[in-house]
Amino acid sequence: GVRLLHRTTRLVVPTLEGEAFYGRCLRLIADMDDAEAAFRDAPPRGPLRIEVHGTLGRHLLFPHLPEFLQRYPEIELDVSEGDRYVDLLREGVDAALRVGTLADSDLAARRLTMLREVTVAAPGYLQDKGVPGSIASLRDGHEMVGYRSSATGQLIPLEFQQAGQVHYVPLPARVRVSGADAFLGAALAGLGIIQAPRYRMDPYIARGQLVELLPEAPPTPSPLSLVYPRNRTPSPRLRVFIDWVAGVFEQAAVAGQRPARPKQHAKLSDRAR
Repeated sequence: GVRLLHRTTRLVVPTLEGEAFYGRCLRLIADMDDAEAAFRDAPPRGPLRIEVHGTLGRHLLFPHLPEFLQRYPEIELDVSEGDRYVDLLREGVDAALRVGTLADSDLAARRLTMLREVTVAAPGYLQDKGVPGSIASLRDGHEMVGYRSSATGQLIPLEFQQAGQVHYVPLPARVRVSGADAFLGAALAGLGIIQAPRYRMDPYIARGQLVELLPEAPPTPSPLSLVYPRNRTPSPRLRVFIDWVAGVFEQAAVAGQRPARPKQHAKLSDRAR
């Protein structure tokens, strides 16, 4: 007896379980269409539900979607962007763009690239606290903006690579957040040091709103992967999406940088993102 709907005297709305059930029903219908299309040699069609970690969608995926939709006009995309961990099977999601080491054995993964990270703080913060000259000097009164892991709920320490070793530095964090936009906003307000993908921080560094710290000891790059349920044969629409996303990143000139935006006529860790 799982409740699928909330009923009142004025309206009926689906529960989370109801939304997941509805999504699975849509996928079943689309799978039937796929089975029929396989015998008609028809192009991929139907809905595709994609979950995107952090702000990856608006920065790395959406600029390229017009080309995908032009190539596959009968595919419909439902894209969700957020920082919470999503159970693909339970919530009826076809695939997810995720950053970090993948531990879920129920998921298959296609590695896309490595995202380079950078350590930054606002000029106002550095004027107050001073510019750290080494990893050790971070412990002399510096603070970080705390970011809670969506998987564990714990604050993620700062991480540095130097001389072949990885150093973890858990600084005090009087401000703690759980969203990528709030994380960046707190750093811009001078509330502490953060580490985030370079593709997202570079514009703020170029404008002088953030300052890169300890460039000789950068954070460890984070793997970016497209994951999907292992126990289901990918539908034709999911297969072409996987291949297309992989192609976008293969065309990027430098791993970890923003993929090159296609020309108009072309055809083709858990930290905050």
